[in-house]
Amino acid sequence: MSRIAKMPVTIPAGVEIKMDAQSLSVKGSGGSLSLAQNAMVNITNDAGKISFAAANDSRAADAMAGTLRQLVNNMVIGVTKGFEKKLTLIGVGYKVQATGNKLNLTVGYSHPVDKVMPEGITVATPTPTEVVIKGADRQRVGQVAAEIRAIRPPEPYKGKGIRYSNEKVAIKETKKK
Repeated sequence: MSRIAKMPVTIPAGVEIKMDAQSLSVKGSGGSLSLAQNAMVNITNDAGKISFAAANDSRAADAMAGTLRQLVNNMVIGVTKGFEKKLTLIGVGYKVQATGNKLNLTVGYSHPVDKVMPEGITVATPTPTEVVIKGADRQRVGQVAAEIRAIRPPEPYKGKGIRYSNEKVAIKETKKK
């Protein structure tokens, strides 16, 4: 059995779990998320702990039990604490401005770039060169952060562009005569 699937997911106070034959939904103060159940995994809820077990002895069912356990754990963390990604803009004249659910980026193109945030994702700009993306769904927060970074990824010679706040960009040496 998967080592990750052996650990049960503890449900904190204030989080409500609903399970039926097709889906599993988690509701908390940060919102509500749902996930389709898989036939290869048996899910049991007993006294505030959700356990996952492979339905058969196949390797795929074992892997899916661990995957499903981690997805449910991320859902529980998302509706209680939430997830966030920080992006930094490096470059002369690069700036960002958030208005409602829209992000306006000035990153060296001849025109400003507008990015509309999907539902459930909030964005904040503590400084003109920082973006903080927050939400309950870990996958969507990461996807939105990747899409914003893809607008102007960091280039290898000067390091200009949009990068994650903890990202290290290897600077190449310029060509010598």
